[in-house]
Amino acid sequence: MRVDKREIMNRLRQDILRLQGDVPTASSAAQHIGLGPVEKAFPNGAFPVRGIHEFIYGGQEEAAATSGFLSGLLSRFMKDSRVCLWISASRALFPPVLKAFGVDPHHVIFVDMAREKDVMWAMEEALKCGGLAAVVAEVQTLDFIQSRRLQLAVEKSRVTGFVIRSTSQSIGATACVARWHIRPIASALDEGMPGVGFPRWEVELLKVRNGNPGRWKMEWAHGRFLPLAPRQTQPLMSGWDRKSG
Repeated sequence: MRVDKREIMNRLRQDILRLQGDVPTASSAAQHIGLGPVEKAFPNGAFPVRGIHEFIYGGQEEAAATSGFLSGLLSRFMKDSRVCLWISASRALFPPVLKAFGVDPHHVIFVDMAREKDVMWAMEEALKCGGLAAVVAEVQTLDFIQSRRLQLAVEKSRVTGFVIRSTSQSIGATACVARWHIRPIASALDEGMPGVGFPRWEVELLKVRNGNPGRWKMEWAHGRFLPLAPRQTQPLMSGWDRKSG
């Protein structure tokens, strides 16, 4: 009896995912959160909700772009009016801006800590609360041991965690399921129209566990993410680009 090699490889991938705690559930359809082609990069083609996602940025432009993109993601997690925690030692986010991305600021609990090590402690404890939609933390550093503790908490509670961190410190290995880098790109307006267009980003998955890293152009318009063709985009120079150029 001939065995299909593709079927064998698929079974092996599923076994690896189960061993790593990524067990498919009946509600896996809810893991498709409207990121279009980006979701094909993830294992099983679904956003890893049972994991810690690491967002890195360089400079204020990228920090703002990251907060905007992440707010769009949170709007998908908070559709049923569940609460999200946003923890930091030096928060720069202006809560009313969240409305532009479909997030009610009243459903986000901002926790301002005095020290960064307290931020990590608060995030780990918050990730153990199964009733939360998600937990966001802004930190400067994240090592493998810290990220592993967060990942273990997520695998038990199934509360998705997001860590935003600056590239001003060295970026080492972590246990996060994905590492993102969000860059701003120029918005577009209809001819003759004044003002600022819809937010646009270059979305890069630097790494994704058992998936395929890649880069895409995205826009937030009419309450959802929209993929952009290359001819529709124009990059902006950011702090990260100036540093690496």
